[in-house]
Amino acid sequence: QVQLVESGGGLVQPGGSLRLSCAASGSTPSMYAFGWYRQAPGKQRELVAGISVAGITNYADSVKARFTISRDNAKNTLNLQMNSLKPEDTAVYYCNLRSAYFPYPQYWGQGTQVTVSS
Repeated sequence: QVQLVESGGGLVQPGGSLRLSCAASGSTPSMYAFGWYRQAPGKQRELVAGISVAGITNYADSVKARFTISRDNAKNTLNLQMNSLKPEDTAVYYCNLRSAYFPYPQYWGQGTQVTVSS
């Protein structure tokens, strides 16, 4: 089993920055993709940013040029640097790990709240 623990959420004013982190532990596969998802009240969970086994990144259009995803394979950690935050970024942010090995199981963290408000 894989455990994911997020940290770094909180309350920030519009235009501010936050850095989220996720640490993977347990039976972590040797190759896996990482991702950040978010879910706002009354909305479906959506992909914010992902980073593949090879380090290729992808972002939701709404966060491009503002958010940066990165990973440290030696430490099994994932980060999300969020700049120029907007009220619409308010959500619970979840870390996701998807194994590169069939049947490609995925794991979720417990989520961390990000609130952007003045």
